[in-house]
Amino acid sequence: MIRTEEMLLNVGPQHPSTHGVFRLVVKIDGEIITEAKPVIGYLHRGTEKLAEDLQYTQIIPYTDRLDYLSAMTNNYVLCHAVETMMGVKIPDRAEYLRVLTMELGRVASHLVWWGTFLLDIGATSPFLFAFREREMIINMLNEISGARLTFNYMRVGGVKWDAPEGWLEKVSEFVPYMREQLKGYHQLVTGNEIFINRVKGVGKYTKEDALNYSLSGVNLRCTGVKWDLRKDEPYSIYDRFDFDVPTRQDGDAWSRYQCRLEEIEESLKIIEQAVEQIPAEGEILAKVPKIIKAPKGEAYVRIESPRGEIGCYIASDGKKEPYRLKFRRPSFYNLQILPKLLKGENMANLIVVLGAIDIVLGEVDG
Repeated sequence: MIRTEEMLLNVGPQHPSTHGVFRLVVKIDGEIITEAKPVIGYLHRGTEKLAEDLQYTQIIPYTDRLDYLSAMTNNYVLCHAVETMMGVKIPDRAEYLRVLTMELGRVASHLVWWGTFLLDIGATSPFLFAFREREMIINMLNEISGARLTFNYMRVGGVKWDAPEGWLEKVSEFVPYMREQLKGYHQLVTGNEIFINRVKGVGKYTKEDALNYSLSGVNLRCTGVKWDLRKDEPYSIYDRFDFDVPTRQDGDAWSRYQCRLEEIEESLKIIEQAVEQIPAEGEILAKVPKIIKAPKGEAYVRIESPRGEIGCYIASDGKKEPYRLKFRRPSFYNLQILPKLLKGENMANLIVVLGAIDIVLGEVDG
């Protein structure tokens, strides 16, 4: 009989497959994980506390640095919370530009996940293809916002700038191109027997587990719960679009993979409809004071980010700075189930389990 000795192993914080400065302390008995403890906080910047000394517009760039792969949705959730408190009516053209940029950001975020997830488990080509398509989206978002990653595009009452000439046409042309590339992704990876055997049944949990751990986004929908705030609690103008919410039943890494690729297709549907419906002209910013002051009181809003439900709570005492600001960060909540998934798992599957959750450490640490 082979006798083994329990060993303590550090995975990260300097490790490319931990998707940021994330440390995982695992106890292993041979190749089997007996215990896993996530260690976070290496990227903590105190965003919520800093916000107490900043005007509302000054806080927007800080939201870019939370989930830096979906900065547009972060921008929006803060503005949406302030607008809810102030009762601001957003011009139609601004709402369409918001939706277009958020959904382009969602596609770009899922592309980063697809490419890096495949790279984590040993496939190089998908990473290159994903970043080729993402680069096209980043170029379009750069044109409209002036930045490639930290966009700082949303404003309380609308958006910073209108779309430049020819921008909507570029977005429209991108949709059929991306659909064609998705077919190639499926041919290359989704139907690959080696890949399916590598991820099917790995990192599996039930619907009850997902709800008990407050999972959201794909990490919830992969267990059969059809819940998407764009559909179930529509915000902005999402009730004007026809799209579906992809779900799976098995709650494993394979289910999460399928859901995310299908979500890209659904985002393309929304983008296509938004380009068709957007008013040819109109205001892009509501009439709001130059210095924003939210009225006394509090508000909590939540929206669907690429990683799940992101919420923003604001308590105001009527000044130009919030009395208290708090974000509900989906990556932070989704990460909590990791120790449960890894206990008893083979060490070789650790990166598969972690990668399938899809976390961004800037959002986990805040």
